Amino acid sequence: MMERVLEQEKAITQVLAADQKSRHLLPTWQDIDVLEAITKALKPLQDFTDALSGEEYVSVSYVKPVLHLLNSNILKPEEDKAGLCEDIKKRVLDYLNEKYKDPATDELLTMATFLDPRFKTTYMSPEKLEEVRSRVATETKALEEKTATDASSTEDQSERETSTAPVQLKKPKHSLGSFFKKCSSAPPKQQGIDMELDGYLLMATADSDSDPLEWWRLQCSHFPRISRLAKKYLCIPATSSPSERAFSTGGNIVTSSRASLKPENVDRLVFLAKNLNV
Repeated sequence: MMERVLEQEKAITQVLAADQKSRHLLPTWQDIDVLEAITKALKPLQDFTDALSGEEYVSVSYVKPVLHLLNSNILKPEEDKAGLCEDIKKRVLDYLNEKYKDPATDELLTMATFLDPRFKTTYMSPEKLEEVRSRVATETKALEEKTATDASSTEDQSERETSTAPVQLKKPKHSLGSFFKKCSSAPPKQQGIDMELDGYLLMATADSDSDPLEWWRLQCSHFPRISRLAKKYLCIPATSSPSERAFSTGGNIVTSSRASLKPENVDRLVFLAKNLNV
C-alpha cells in the first residue's frame, strides 16, 4: 500500500522531468517548488516503507504504530499552513487510513501489535482491550487443541508403523513423588490462559530495539500457550516485498538455458539462494 504511494511520487517526478526535457529548458521555479513539496511530504514514507519491507526481523507489529505516528505527527497537516505539501499529506493519510480500515486487516494488525512485547496495548483503546483479550484466549485455546491433536495423530502413526508382536514389559515401580503428582491438579485450560494473559500484561514492555521473537523464546516457560500464538502472528511480513524478492530470485534461477529444471529442484535452489550467505 505504501509502495503505491511511492510509485505515484516517482511517476509525478518522471512526468515533470520529461516535460522539462521536451522543452529543453532549465526547471522553472514553479516546478522546483512542486518537486520540493512532493519530496518533503513523501520522503518519510520511503523511509518507513524500506524499514517495513525487511525480512530478517519482525515487521507486521510495526504497522499500527507507524500509522499512528504518521497520523499524529509526521504527515499531520499543519493548520496554520496551506499549499501543495499540506494537500499531499492529507491525501496520503486519507489513502492509507482507507486501505487499513478493513475490519479483517485491522484485527490482524491489532493482534500482532498486542502480541509484540514492545507495544502490547500502547496503540489500543481501553474499550478494545477486552475484545482483544477474548480473541487471544479463544485462538490460544484453539491452537493448543490443534497442536495436541496433531501430536496425537503423529504418535498413532508412529506406533502403527513400528508395531510388532506384543512384548511383555516389566511393570515399573512407583516412587513416592509419583503419588504427590497425582494429588496435585493443574488449573483448568481457560484459567491457565487467563493467568498467562494477566502475567504478560503486568510485565514491563520490552525495549523498542529488542527482538520480540527472542523475548518470547526467553519467556516461553512462563507463557507456553500465548508464545505459540505470538509466533504465529509475528512471522507475518508487513509488506509483499519479501515474497516479491523470492519470485525475483526464482526468475534469476529459471532462465531460458535452465528451463528444464524440475519444480522440486527450483524450490531447493531458491531456498539455498535465500538462506545461504555466499
